[in-house]
Amino acid sequence: MTAAEGAAALRTAVVWEEGLAAYDFGPGHPMSPVRLELTAHLCRLTGLFDRPGTVLIGAPTAADADLERVHDREFIAAVRAASAPGAPSSDPRWTPYGLGGQDTPVFRGIHDASARLVGGTVQAVEALAAGRAGRAVNFAGGMHHARAAQAAGFCVYNDAAIGIQRALELGERQIVYVDLDVHHGDGVERALWDEPRAVTISVHQSGETLFPGTGYAQDTGGPGAPGSAVNVPLPARTGPADWLRAFEAVVAPVVRAVRPSLLVTQHGADTHRDDPLADLDVTVEAQVAAMEMMRELAEEVCGGRWLALGGGGYSVTDVVPRSWTQLVAVATGEPLDHSAPLPTAYVERAAELARAQGLPLPRPGARFGDTGERAPAPRPWSTGYDPDSALDRSIQAVRRTIFPEWGLDPFYD
Repeated sequence: MTAAEGAAALRTAVVWEEGLAAYDFGPGHPMSPVRLELTAHLCRLTGLFDRPGTVLIGAPTAADADLERVHDREFIAAVRAASAPGAPSSDPRWTPYGLGGQDTPVFRGIHDASARLVGGTVQAVEALAAGRAGRAVNFAGGMHHARAAQAAGFCVYNDAAIGIQRALELGERQIVYVDLDVHHGDGVERALWDEPRAVTISVHQSGETLFPGTGYAQDTGGPGAPGSAVNVPLPARTGPADWLRAFEAVVAPVVRAVRPSLLVTQHGADTHRDDPLADLDVTVEAQVAAMEMMRELAEEVCGGRWLALGGGGYSVTDVVPRSWTQLVAVATGEPLDHSAPLPTAYVERAAELARAQGLPLPRPGARFGDTGERAPAPRPWSTGYDPDSALDRSIQAVRRTIFPEWGLDPFYD
């Protein structure tokens, strides 16, 4: 490693500017930009943006050439038309493009706001490619449901898939994308379905019980890229140790087998037990343990080169800011003390925004973590498979399906 490369490996680029909060579907929508504002506020209060080796980078509105790496021109034109002053919020013209309904309502400036999320992720990718950073975080990104010609699941443009396509253009040999959101990362998987240089791994609540109803073990990639899609559907109410067991049993062995040149991860905070739109039972401590696992895998297989994105998360004044502040902390150094109380200035600001927008108030006495202690270590897969466990049956189905594609033994590796 050259001196320049060593210096870059110490730097973390964090994407943030106030304009990212313009991605706002309006009052009452679950994806309130309050979650972004409060995450940035908490990062500032804890000094994360000022940690040594940390640099803030902007999020310019992505050009059409960036968007067209994944999205159809007709779709981009429709989003732009829906953004115009005076455009109706509900119009039959928008329906084929997934716009204008309850999930993805139209608002003035929706094109620019959505394209800015993409711009942030592309900026992060380019910083990594140029050696200006060794790690990067865009907690406003991770819009993993958007499709080539349709918005879906609160996502208009798919910054994750676009960022990966841009990274491949810039010479990445192989990329692994790991989606930790409670919902299947269907849009990213679809965009990269037949791309052998990109492997998508999604660990999510089963599509049998949750949107978007996809992401099963037998979905393993297109004819030109067999084994490039890995799906780990989890039973509802999966708890912290079992959630982490799925990473230890599937994610880590596949990443080690692929040995990518860049690891891209999506950290939807909606796996949390308090998220109103899903049914897993995960804690912030377990989310942090998964973040640390992703960082360590990047250090092990690709010299630490790691891009971390946000995603879903709808406990917007409580869970999301704590989880994504910890994501920035893990990327820039070490996580914050789980047992430490949240700063008074943060609690006051969160309460102020909650009252102004009719959102739930932060819980009294809130800390950075939920339990105040590190997440329990998962039972290693090497200790054995429990056929009476719905979780273990799901994991074993994935291992039997995908491990042979990567030269792994589904029973021992």
